[in-house]
Amino acid sequence: MTTAATRPAAIQAGADAQPADVLVIFGITGDLAKVMTFHSLYRLERRGLLDCPIVGVAVDDWSVDDLSKRARDSIEGTGESVDEEVFDRLAARFSYVAGDFSDSGTFERVAGEIKGASTPVFYLEIPPFLFGAVIKGLSDAGLTKNARVVVEKPFGHDVASARELNDEVHQYLDESQLYRIDHFLGKMGLVEILMLRFANAMFEPVLNRNYVSSVQITMAESFGVEDRGHFYDPVGALRDVVVNHMMQAVAAAAMEPPAGHEPATLKDYMFAVFRSMRDADPAHYVRGQYEGYRDIDGVADDSTTETYAALRLEIDNWRWSGVPFFLRTGKDLPTTQTELRLVFRRAPRLGFHPEITHLPEPDQLVVRLDPTTGIQLLIHAQRSDAPLPEQINLDMEFAEEGGEGPTPYEVLLHAAMMGNSVRFTRQDSVEETWRILQPLLDAPPPVQEYAKGSWGPAAANHLVSGHGGWYGPWIPS
Repeated sequence: MTTAATRPAAIQAGADAQPADVLVIFGITGDLAKVMTFHSLYRLERRGLLDCPIVGVAVDDWSVDDLSKRARDSIEGTGESVDEEVFDRLAARFSYVAGDFSDSGTFERVAGEIKGASTPVFYLEIPPFLFGAVIKGLSDAGLTKNARVVVEKPFGHDVASARELNDEVHQYLDESQLYRIDHFLGKMGLVEILMLRFANAMFEPVLNRNYVSSVQITMAESFGVEDRGHFYDPVGALRDVVVNHMMQAVAAAAMEPPAGHEPATLKDYMFAVFRSMRDADPAHYVRGQYEGYRDIDGVADDSTTETYAALRLEIDNWRWSGVPFFLRTGKDLPTTQTELRLVFRRAPRLGFHPEITHLPEPDQLVVRLDPTTGIQLLIHAQRSDAPLPEQINLDMEFAEEGGEGPTPYEVLLHAAMMGNSVRFTRQDSVEETWRILQPLLDAPPPVQEYAKGSWGPAAANHLVSGHGGWYGPWIPS
């Protein structure tokens, strides 16, 4: 377990880190590589940001030509047209090692393939139960001395398993070598939260308990589990996206202004947010399951897995004490959208305007994180064409100003290859987020059915009673 004594040395990679001289991808024939990795590598190649060989490792008996074909199919499957010159450069980087991850001979062949490399990056897009075996194999083959190892979530399924996984991995790796991917940290929107807060003197002074009434984070998906029943049913919404993705948004919204240039600084301030949070209360937790979920292949007939989760969290520090953080996420909701919404306290009634007999709606600041990024400010103003002041929207989609940004996996793979650990999670924060949400796993309320295309169970509205209800999400026109 990472401790205060080990934390300062835990993130050493930064300006002094050496770029990777080879990228080795375990599980390169799997679904994640098909959906994300090849496309991200292609885009990095197109931007001139790839500068090393790429070695694929998997159990399948593939050739390099098979690997190149899968890469092309994956890129074309995204709808992106393939630039042949770019693709040829990418394909020329590929080599392939077939073998079982439990066989020491596999790692000996990997060692032969990357012979002479001084700063390899090993990317493990494999199930977590294989992390220990693969990292042990790399260590036994003498490949981990100067290596960085990138691992995919989930980092355990509760507090105990997160610690157990950490202890297993740290038999062979120092924390500074371990890069835990949470693809949410690769999204430009989270960077925009930090920039909006800390680069603008007009916002930071009012983002606290004196001015903010509540914070709402919505991660809605308009699609269901579809053909992923075998994966999703043992996991559910809380483990799938709340403990990782949504908690990263909480930290970005709530952290203090980080000071210093070390990569560890940002992680220290994120950890401080989690450390100051109370354990979640099952009395403020609503679980839902959309109609027809149990008919999906791989889902148990009597499944109580939640496809919808709504909860209330509290942060016990000087800035946020008394301000509830409301989180909601779900499958088969009306839209696909992720946003952070800060709801300010209501202004008093305008006594100088006798026609106004009600309190104005609260001002709101919205940061859109997905599928595109942007900012919306909702304030009151007197329009020339309206008899009374009313709420107006000041919207900006970032793509309209700066064009298309990199995808999350582009950002994260490039960061790992460059040795920039800022966008990767640290073990102490992983354990704290599990600690916060563990009571909801230990004593979950009954799951409630909701209609596809709705905003989830009606009981979720009671969570935000007294706070104006659920707002949004903001759908740009």
